Amino acid sequence: MTYFILSVLILAALLFIPMSKLIWALSVRRMQKKINRELDNNEKDGQLSRARFISVFVSLAFSFLFNLNLIGLPTNG
Repeated sequence: MTYFILSVLILAALLFIPMSKLIWALSVRRMQKKINRELDNNEKDGQLSRARFISVFVSLAFSFLFNLNLIGLPTNG
């Protein structure tokens, strides 16, 4: 059980930065296209914090499902 949880957390930590950058880039482009202008620094910072918040949950979910498929559900016996 400890190995499973540890592997989920390590993979989620490794995926956090690239996933947050990807989500940030997509959301900034979408917002720029929607309002037809470049975003200022405050708006970009807001999108960055939003992307980081979203990427925490997405990376944990992906990591759990990946390890569940790779290792299997941990049992106590």
